[in-house]
Amino acid sequence: MKKEWFEGKDCLDIGCNSGVITIAIAQKFSCRSILGIDIDGARVNDAYWTLRRKVKSIRTVPAVGDKLAESNTVNCLKDPVAESLNKRAKNDCTAPHHLQEGDFLDTVSFKKGDFIQNWHPRDNTSYDTIICLSVSKWVHLNWGDEGVITLFSKVWRLLSPGGVFILEPQPWKSYYDNRLVSETTRINYHNIKIRPEDFQDILLDKIGFRMVEDITSSVSGCKTGFKRPILAFWK
Repeated sequence: MKKEWFEGKDCLDIGCNSGVITIAIAQKFSCRSILGIDIDGARVNDAYWTLRRKVKSIRTVPAVGDKLAESNTVNCLKDPVAESLNKRAKNDCTAPHHLQEGDFLDTVSFKKGDFIQNWHPRDNTSYDTIICLSVSKWVHLNWGDEGVITLFSKVWRLLSPGGVFILEPQPWKSYYDNRLVSETTRINYHNIKIRPEDFQDILLDKIGFRMVEDITSSVSGCKTGFKRPILAFWK
C-alpha cells in the first residue's frame, strides 16, 4: 500500500470484517475519512470494538508504545498505531502524551450494509480509494457472475476521477473449497463462467479502468506463504 493512495483521502473498505485493516490504514496513512462496510452485523460490531480498543491504546501511548510496537503485527508490519506514534514522538519533542481520540473516531466509521444489493452512500458521495480484500469470492459464490459485475460497476461509479480500486481476488481453488457453504453457493459455483483470472480484463476492457498494477509483485521479506496478488486499478 502506498501512502499517496490514502493520505488526506476519503476511502471505502468493502467487506471490512473486524475492522483491523480499516483501522490500520487510517492510522498508518492518515486518511481524511475511511468507512468500512460489511454485510454481517456481528462483524460490524466487532469492528467497533476493535476501534474502541485501538483508541484506548492510542490514549496510553507513548508510555507503552515500544511494547505495542514489539507485540502487535498486521501483515508482517509493525503495529501501525505504535509505529506512527513512536515516530511522531521522536520527531517532535513537544508531542502530547495523549492523542485526541475524537479525531480518530471522526476519521474511521463502520456500517452494516449489503454492497451488492442495497447499500448506497449519501447523495453525491464519492471516494478517492476503495479497497476490496478477500471479498470477491463471496460475492461471486452468493450472487454469481452478475454479482461480480455489479461489484465492479458500482465501485467504478463511486470512485472519483483518478481514484484507485485495490482488489484482492481469491483463487479458483478457494471457490471449490467453499462451494458447499450453502445451497446458493453450491448452485452458483457450477454456473460461474467468469474466473478470477478474468477480473483484470473485465475491469480494464469492460468496466473502464485505465491502468492496473500488481502491488504484491515486488514485495519481499514477508515470509508468510501468502501468495495472492493484490491489484490496484486506476480510474
